[in-house]
Amino acid sequence: MNTFDLPRRFAAEALGTGLLVATVVGSGIMAETLTHDTALALLGNTLATGAMLVVLVTVLGPISGAHLNPAVSLVFCLNRSLPARDLPAYLFAQVVGGIAGTIAAHLMFALPVLEVATKLRAGPAQWFSEVVATFGLVAVILAGLRFERRAVPWLVGLYITAAYWFTASTSFANPAVAVARSLTNTFSGIRPLDLLGFVVAELLGALIALALMGWLLRPAATPQPLKAEP
Repeated sequence: MNTFDLPRRFAAEALGTGLLVATVVGSGIMAETLTHDTALALLGNTLATGAMLVVLVTVLGPISGAHLNPAVSLVFCLNRSLPARDLPAYLFAQVVGGIAGTIAAHLMFALPVLEVATKLRAGPAQWFSEVVATFGLVAVILAGLRFERRAVPWLVGLYITAAYWFTASTSFANPAVAVARSLTNTFSGIRPLDLLGFVVAELLGALIALALMGWLLRPAATPQPLKAEP
């Protein structure tokens, strides 16, 4: 049973999502400033994001669960790990926190507070990549909680680090982060016009993972031995 009240869990989700987005956007700006090699820039962006996820899930997990992601909160609500009455607060905290993270990154690098992204991220390959990315993230979380709860921060960080490189979309896997990234016209941006396709794909991937892992992680019933008649 979670012993932290909703205001504290709200603050943890907002803070965590904000720091995550500040890391994604800020490391992207730094990488783009330091090198013109796109692969090297993506590597820097990847390592910073994966490392920050390990930190955030470790320190905020005991407070709010460290969902930091509307798709994850929706899954936890559907499997009754998160009360339905708390879901709107989690979603609001994640979106507001994510936007605050973009603002923080821009201020640190002396950019306009908010910008409209112009980077094109659309098409079936990008959408399918987001289905796969979010499916994998949710599957890893659910299986980690089932078998090795203490390893979940590392599992999440390592999964996202890998998914940056094996998905065509660089694995957003998070509707709140996608919204926040639409407000930065930098390395990590996404056009607002492309948001809907990403968000739908991410939610679809999360729901597929919930359905499959719900079956996969449910042990088969052990047949009870027949009792001899007296």
